[in-house]
Amino acid sequence: MAITLMHRRSNFQRLPTKTAAFLSPSPPKSSSFLSFSTSFLLLVLLTIWSLSIILSSSFQICFSSRKLDSYCISSGALSHSLRHLIIPPSNLSRTFKPITANNEISEAIKLVEEKLHIMRKWASTNNNINCSGKGIFVYDLPSKFNKDLIAQCNKLLPWTDLCEFLVNDGIGLPIPRLGPGWYRTHQYSLEPIFHSRVLNHRCRVSDPAQARLFYVPFYAGLDVLRWHFANASISDKDKLSNELVKWLETRPEWTRRSGRDHMFVLGKISWDFRRVGDGPWGSNFLSLPEMQSPFKFLIERQPWELNEIGIPHPTHFHPHSDDDIAAWQARVASSVRGKLVSFVGAARPESTESIRSVLIKQCTTAAAAAACRFVDCGGGRCGDPGDVMTTFMESEFCLQPPGDSPTRKSVFDGLVAGCIPVIFNPFTAYYQYPWHLPEDYQKYSVYVDEEEVRTGKVDVMERLRAVEPDKRKEMRRYIIYELMPGLLYGDAGSQFRRFRDSFGIIMDSMIEMTSKLE
Repeated sequence: MAITLMHRRSNFQRLPTKTAAFLSPSPPKSSSFLSFSTSFLLLVLLTIWSLSIILSSSFQICFSSRKLDSYCISSGALSHSLRHLIIPPSNLSRTFKPITANNEISEAIKLVEEKLHIMRKWASTNNNINCSGKGIFVYDLPSKFNKDLIAQCNKLLPWTDLCEFLVNDGIGLPIPRLGPGWYRTHQYSLEPIFHSRVLNHRCRVSDPAQARLFYVPFYAGLDVLRWHFANASISDKDKLSNELVKWLETRPEWTRRSGRDHMFVLGKISWDFRRVGDGPWGSNFLSLPEMQSPFKFLIERQPWELNEIGIPHPTHFHPHSDDDIAAWQARVASSVRGKLVSFVGAARPESTESIRSVLIKQCTTAAAAAACRFVDCGGGRCGDPGDVMTTFMESEFCLQPPGDSPTRKSVFDGLVAGCIPVIFNPFTAYYQYPWHLPEDYQKYSVYVDEEEVRTGKVDVMERLRAVEPDKRKEMRRYIIYELMPGLLYGDAGSQFRRFRDSFGIIMDSMIEMTSKLE
């Protein structure tokens, strides 16, 4: 991966390759946010940004990576480039010492935290919202925007038939081995899952005049997925997105507030919808001017967008009732955890920035082998959710390093199993899910700096052994009884009274927010 800074009047020197992860709008591979080089890079970018505002000059930041051959951001959008920076939360940066007299980096961190704080304030704590005057209208889109994409389930990926994963309103085929509510759910199936739940929401109305919130069931993730590995033109990749926008612009409900009271749920990461120019990866859906006002919910958000909110990846557990959740909580709480640590994943030998090989080596050495279980997912060897969940349920800690992007579905699979996640990159969880994970990350996770692992300064196994048993017990209690229900997506007909699942948190929050719009 490489970065080039270009200016109208002069050319900047090419930056070192290892700095690319901090700027790339493609999924970042790693972060070294405590290092001098990163601090210097942040200072350079912030200085350039300030000068660009003062001088109104123009330049571009261009990236190249495995997925994005060409991604350029002009000076007019430079503030968005700063939004891609991986900056640690304040409670992770106690030892972070800015090298600038004007404290620009601390100000940048403060801005990130302010946005997260605003989003957290939007989250509703009311699980018994009165629907009067707060109706939800679900657009009946032409089938090409959703149902027809499901019908292409055997063609979306060249090596996998997704049809068995997308039946049952997107939750997939049942997994009897794990009990009621467990299904073979694909990581990219959130769009039909969410759609089916909204259709059954108690506040749904058939008359748009009675609605304050409008849900657009466009399966943009499935649309972009079918072009990822196809020899397709830019016009093909953007066609359905452009048609959707044109269709919405014919609706008075959309034009009344320019989409501010509309919401989209997209089942892939934000970077897949932010292609710039003629790059080969993804669509331009979220870059369209019309898409700046609505609320977008994604499994991995663009870190600086206030109306782009990260929501949990779908797990394999889709309970139907409160009793289903309570039964699973009891089962997980009583699970015997014979392993201190587990890592379920594959190495990334092609990525020099990945810490996975280091973690695998630490896990599998003779001294650690008795305490750590490595499940190699290379070549698709982790296709059985039952085996994965069993590993998580038998482990106290689950290693969750970044993969092709910072976030991992495995984080939520592990939490549902009561396994304490070990986070190495703050964008894996801490900056992603303000409505579903608490600001105090120490309640549910252990943080180990990614760069310390990469440079061999920390033995993760020893770090985790040092966590007191009482602390582990309290963290697990919090995960199982406080956190887990809000990370789940119930099935299409689910009804909850005692608990509130992820879907309930999202919809309650959006109903409250849009009901206040003038």
